[in-house]
Amino acid sequence: MSTFNLALFLIAFYASASIANAAVFDITKYGAKTGNVDISKALMSAWKEACAATSPSKVVIPKGDYSMRAVKLQGPCKSKVTVAIAGNLKAPADPAQFKGEDAWVKIENVNGLTFTGVGGGGTFDGEGERAWKQNDCAKTGMCDALPYNFRFNFLTNSNISHISSVDSKLFHMNILGCKELGLDEITIRAPKDSLNTDGIHIGRSDGVYIKGAKIKTGDDCVSIGDGTKNLHVEGVSCGPGHGISIGSLGKYPKEDSVVGVYVKNCTITGTDNGVRIKTWLNSYETSASDLHFEDIVIDNVMNPVILDQAYCPYNHCKAKISSKVKLSDISFKKIRGTSGSKVAIKLICSGKLPCQNVELADIDLKYTGKDGGAISECANIRPKITGKVNPAACTLKGSDLTSSS
Repeated sequence: MSTFNLALFLIAFYASASIANAAVFDITKYGAKTGNVDISKALMSAWKEACAATSPSKVVIPKGDYSMRAVKLQGPCKSKVTVAIAGNLKAPADPAQFKGEDAWVKIENVNGLTFTGVGGGGTFDGEGERAWKQNDCAKTGMCDALPYNFRFNFLTNSNISHISSVDSKLFHMNILGCKELGLDEITIRAPKDSLNTDGIHIGRSDGVYIKGAKIKTGDDCVSIGDGTKNLHVEGVSCGPGHGISIGSLGKYPKEDSVVGVYVKNCTITGTDNGVRIKTWLNSYETSASDLHFEDIVIDNVMNPVILDQAYCPYNHCKAKISSKVKLSDISFKKIRGTSGSKVAIKLICSGKLPCQNVELADIDLKYTGKDGGAISECANIRPKITGKVNPAACTLKGSDLTSSS
């Protein structure tokens, strides 16, 4: 058994141990009904009693279609809790009905949680279409004003599995402050033009394991924020979307370092980017190291491999000053497939803090456009080359378009 699979097994075992004889708290016993009847109070009542139980307990959402407003399932709990979702849930379409809440489903401060879809259930429909039309992030830079489908805060030794998140109003899942958390067989769906609907975002967490996710969305399939440590992403299918991204980093003061990101055996199809590391222009100081992408299949992706330290979406950078984010110990290995643009590999590092110890190994990316074969572009970097790399590394010497001051 691989280290990755062993870690997932131990997390799932710890989270589910002794659940077979758990006390059951069925939300229908607390007044929940199918149809257009809000079940939020029933679910929170069932959770409150399960969380207070001194032996393992189970909250059950039976088969059926339910309507639900925002809920908070809070710990700490006295023992392990499983939430088993056989039904499917729908959020209010109008963001105003969330009354300022930043998530539809928020679960926090729980040790030993199992949150799982069962019997083909477990779909959470965020009804995001109306909210997307209200999202003015591109104009204002205020990109966090709508509720996420899920926020998982400060969970330990927990497992989330077989959940489908559909049409979230903003990010689908946000992971914050978690330790030893497994996410298995998650499905995420939203149209490719749904703004800021990142699939799974991880920040300030240690020991998160994502395996077998299927993500189709309008932004990053997986996005990795500051303070992430020991993150493993394996067997993810991504596309449409913006790829699998570390960052953007350096936008805010006192960001924690990113250390240890391992993305392996993933397939990325029809996305704007493939595997990406991005840091802001004119950034605050921070660092990211031990970042590895390996065994990645690329299918018609516009920017298959991109390291971008001149990131500045919507032209919101007031000064074109080199990024102060230090990047080191990075590898892109066994990446193969087809590029949708001529520049298949783009490595643009900071003029102030050039990237250190970046390796390209066994890469084969083809481009069949009328303007010739694939090329690569580099600035402020001398990558280590191992095995065959196609296109050849640094065929173009680019510029980060910044001042080094």
